Amino acid sequence: MIYLDNAATTKPSNEALQMASKFNNELFFNPSALYRGGLDCANEIKNAKNDILKFLGASNNFEVVFTASGSESDNLAIFGCNKRGIILTDKGEHSAVYKSFCELKNRGIEVLFCNLNSDGSVNEQELYDIVKNNKVSFVSIVHVNNETGAINNVNKIAENIKNIDKNIIFHCDGVQAFGKIPFVLLDNIDLYSISAHKINAIKGVGALIKKKKINLIPQVFGGGQEYGLRSGTENVFGIKVFQYAAQEKYKNIIDNFNKTKEIFNYFVKNLDKTYFQILSSNNGSPYILSVSAMGLKGEVLMHLLEQKNIIVGNGSACSSKNRYSRVIQACGYNNNVADGVVRISFSTQSTIEEAKYVVDELNLNAKKLKGIIV
Repeated sequence: MIYLDNAATTKPSNEALQMASKFNNELFFNPSALYRGGLDCANEIKNAKNDILKFLGASNNFEVVFTASGSESDNLAIFGCNKRGIILTDKGEHSAVYKSFCELKNRGIEVLFCNLNSDGSVNEQELYDIVKNNKVSFVSIVHVNNETGAINNVNKIAENIKNIDKNIIFHCDGVQAFGKIPFVLLDNIDLYSISAHKINAIKGVGALIKKKKINLIPQVFGGGQEYGLRSGTENVFGIKVFQYAAQEKYKNIIDNFNKTKEIFNYFVKNLDKTYFQILSSNNGSPYILSVSAMGLKGEVLMHLLEQKNIIVGNGSACSSKNRYSRVIQACGYNNNVADGVVRISFSTQSTIEEAKYVVDELNLNAKKLKGIIV
């Protein structure tokens, strides 16, 4: 199988699973327990947090709260901060952010949405104008768009917003960036969400990196774990797999980026432009490439590839029940383009040999669907 839907999820690293296996076997204790085994597990969680902060180059002003997913991390940041005021995001956010904002709107909070550029990046000038002309208290801007791969310069955006109003809280969904995009988390960002299963760890683990001074209202109550912000016995095994998978990624993050860029470029150069429109920017994440088989249905093309044991996506897996991608439409594309979207997303295991085979199959099947060949 050639798997190219890594923006949806990744295959867990065998090495990370093996290294963490002792936390399912010998060190299976509850990290809240006060005997030696529990204290050892609690210390292992602390080590994992220290590693995550180190990988991001974060200052001592930050701390890590482990959650069960990137979506939960987004929810904790958004609902944990906002009970009143005006809040702002963009139209290209992952559904965990976008729908959280819509829910807060239903609860009576004033919500504003900024437009996108054609590549899926946020329209920065419009964003700043909204902040200047409204009493905004909270802003959330994605680091890497999960459908187009567009990279927002979130450090710069956060700095500019703070220069307008230093009291604004800035949140960033970093799920598609962590472990893939070289990046240092600077202090103008207050909250940063990440997820384990996007970097070859396992599902069911995420984290919210937060400034220590930011006060959040817990969304899960109980035993007071994770500084009282996320109650529930910690998933020590999952956290350690996350840590070890992150160690693998950050050890070679620049080499991985450059290798993946070569694969991305091969697709862009060799997909037949008679049938495919490239939607992703060359300046975006090389791990995500969105194209449109114009006049065709992307879902049909996806299933034809699946018959050849090639797995690609046709947009965000979290929004797969919708025919047209909200994000692609927000980029300004019509339904004819949106209907033909195929999202190809790479991992560090992807190869140029796979790319050549998949490009040939994409071109061939597009021609078949167009009736050029039978």
